[in-house]
Amino acid sequence: MKKQQGATVVGMLFIAALVGSGLILAAKLVPAYLEFMSVKKILNSMATSGDLKTMSPKEIQASFFKRADVSDVKSVKPEDLTVSREGNQSVVTVEYSIKVPVVANISACMDFAASSSAQGE
Repeated sequence: MKKQQGATVVGMLFIAALVGSGLILAAKLVPAYLEFMSVKKILNSMATSGDLKTMSPKEIQASFFKRADVSDVKSVKPEDLTVSREGNQSVVTVEYSIKVPVVANISACMDFAASSSAQGE
Protein backbone atom coordinates (compact mmCIF):
# COMPACT_ATOMS: atom_id res chain seq x y z
CA MET A 1 0.00 0.00 0.00
CA LYS A 2 1.26 3.47 -0.93
CA LYS A 3 1.53 6.18 1.75
CA GLN A 4 -0.73 9.17 1.07
CA GLN A 5 0.68 12.70 0.94
CA GLY A 6 -0.90 16.12 0.84
CA ALA A 7 -2.27 18.92 2.95
CA THR A 8 -4.39 18.11 5.97
CA VAL A 9 -7.52 19.96 7.01
CA VAL A 10 -5.72 21.34 10.06
CA GLY A 11 -2.85 22.57 7.89
CA MET A 12 -5.21 24.28 5.47
CA LEU A 13 -7.10 25.95 8.34
CA PHE A 14 -3.81 27.21 9.80
CA ILE A 15 -2.79 28.72 6.46
CA ALA A 16 -6.26 30.25 5.99
CA ALA A 17 -6.05 31.81 9.48
CA LEU A 18 -2.63 33.33 8.71
CA VAL A 19 -3.79 34.74 5.37
CA GLY A 20 -7.00 36.06 6.94
CA SER A 21 -5.08 37.75 9.75
CA GLY A 22 -2.76 39.40 7.23
CA LEU A 23 -5.70 40.67 5.19
CA ILE A 24 -7.45 42.09 8.27
CA LEU A 25 -4.25 43.85 9.36
CA ALA A 26 -3.76 45.29 5.87
CA ALA A 27 -7.38 46.47 5.73
CA LYS A 28 -6.88 48.36 9.00
CA LEU A 29 -3.48 49.93 8.18
CA VAL A 30 -3.77 50.82 4.47
CA PRO A 31 -6.15 53.80 4.98
CA ALA A 32 -3.60 55.48 7.29
CA TYR A 33 -0.88 55.12 4.66
CA LEU A 34 -3.20 56.42 1.92
CA GLU A 35 -3.94 59.47 4.05
CA PHE A 36 -0.19 60.03 4.53
CA MET A 37 0.29 59.88 0.75
CA SER A 38 -2.38 62.61 0.45
CA VAL A 39 -0.49 64.75 2.98
CA LYS A 40 2.73 64.34 0.99
CA LYS A 41 0.90 65.25 -2.22
CA ILE A 42 -0.48 68.41 -0.59
CA LEU A 43 2.99 69.46 0.60
CA ASN A 44 4.51 68.78 -2.84
CA SER A 45 1.80 70.81 -4.59
CA MET A 46 2.32 73.69 -2.17
CA ALA A 47 6.07 73.62 -2.79
CA THR A 48 5.76 73.51 -6.58
CA SER A 49 3.03 76.18 -6.80
CA GLY A 50 5.34 78.85 -5.38
CA ASP A 51 2.90 79.87 -2.66
CA LEU A 52 5.47 79.25 0.07
CA LYS A 53 7.64 82.19 -1.04
CA THR A 54 4.99 84.88 -0.68
CA MET A 55 2.57 83.65 1.99
CA SER A 56 2.72 84.27 5.71
CA PRO A 57 2.76 81.28 8.11
CA LYS A 58 -0.95 81.78 8.94
CA GLU A 59 -1.83 81.85 5.24
CA ILE A 60 0.26 78.72 4.64
CA GLN A 61 -1.57 76.91 7.43
CA ALA A 62 -4.94 77.99 6.05
CA SER A 63 -3.93 76.86 2.54
CA PHE A 64 -2.76 73.48 3.86
CA PHE A 65 -5.98 72.82 5.76
CA LYS A 66 -8.15 73.89 2.81
CA ARG A 67 -6.30 71.37 0.63
CA ALA A 68 -6.45 68.77 3.41
CA ASP A 69 -10.21 69.24 3.68
CA VAL A 70 -10.60 68.59 -0.05
CA SER A 71 -8.38 65.49 0.19
CA ASP A 72 -10.28 64.26 3.29
CA VAL A 73 -7.23 64.34 5.57
CA LYS A 74 -8.51 64.17 9.14
CA SER A 75 -5.47 63.05 11.20
CA VAL A 76 -3.37 66.21 10.88
CA LYS A 77 -4.11 68.81 13.55
CA PRO A 78 -2.91 72.45 13.56
CA GLU A 79 -0.32 71.66 16.25
CA ASP A 80 1.20 68.98 13.96
CA LEU A 81 2.07 71.57 11.30
CA THR A 82 5.30 73.59 11.54
CA VAL A 83 6.21 76.46 9.21
CA SER A 84 9.85 77.60 9.17
CA ARG A 85 12.07 79.68 6.87
CA GLU A 86 14.96 78.29 4.85
CA GLY A 87 16.57 80.99 2.79
CA ASN A 88 13.86 82.91 0.93
CA GLN A 89 11.24 80.16 1.12
CA SER A 90 9.03 78.75 3.83
CA VAL A 91 9.22 75.03 4.64
CA VAL A 92 6.14 73.22 5.89
CA THR A 93 6.76 70.17 8.06
CA VAL A 94 4.07 67.78 9.29
CA GLU A 95 4.69 65.22 12.06
CA TYR A 96 1.80 63.21 13.47
CA SER A 97 0.87 59.84 14.96
CA ILE A 98 -2.10 57.62 14.30
CA LYS A 99 -3.31 54.90 16.66
CA VAL A 100 -5.34 52.29 14.78
CA PRO A 101 -7.28 49.67 16.76
CA VAL A 102 -6.57 46.24 15.26
CA VAL A 103 -8.24 43.57 17.40
CA ALA A 104 -9.72 43.87 20.91
CA ASN A 105 -7.19 45.87 22.96
CA ILE A 106 -4.36 45.57 20.40
CA SER A 107 -3.56 48.77 18.49
CA ALA A 108 -1.00 49.79 15.90
CA CYS A 109 0.69 53.15 16.49
CA MET A 110 2.17 54.72 13.36
CA ASP A 111 4.31 57.86 13.23
CA PHE A 112 4.40 59.90 10.02
CA ALA A 113 6.59 62.85 9.01
CA ALA A 114 6.72 64.80 5.75
CA SER A 115 8.15 68.10 4.61
CA SER A 116 7.75 70.45 1.65
CA SER A 117 11.53 70.72 1.24
CA ALA A 118 13.43 68.41 -1.11
CA GLN A 119 15.63 66.98 1.65
CA GLY A 120 12.66 66.39 3.97
CA GLU A 121 11.13 63.56 1.94
